[in-house]
Amino acid sequence: MVLRRGLHGRGFRYALHRRDLPGKPDLVFPRYGAVIFVNGCFWHGHVGCPHFTLPKVNREFWIGKIGRTRERDAEAVAAVTRMGWRVLTVWECTMRGKTALVPALLLDLVAAWLRDGGGNSVISGAVA
Repeated sequence: MVLRRGLHGRGFRYALHRRDLPGKPDLVFPRYGAVIFVNGCFWHGHVGCPHFTLPKVNREFWIGKIGRTRERDAEAVAAVTRMGWRVLTVWECTMRGKTALVPALLLDLVAAWLRDGGGNSVISGAVA
């Protein structure tokens, strides 16, 4: 919500979870030819992030589940890119905990990426 409200407040208009795009991106900016996926660090297996630790119980299940999520993420980014969209992935750790960016800085980074027309990119709070 921080990202959505902040970008809207800066004049960016978007659609949410468009079903006609692979992976149903969280935010879609048709004017900028851009989509944003906001990934939860645990559910999407953010390597090197303090918010992602593989559970010790039922380990094989979690390895498979998170591995499939990573595969789907990669497929969605590739498919959306082939369709001519630019993709930004924003990880949860940029918005919460010790690795969080100041909200204004995060919004500045996303707004600059949207306006500058840069290629696919990732914003992460993880050190690794």
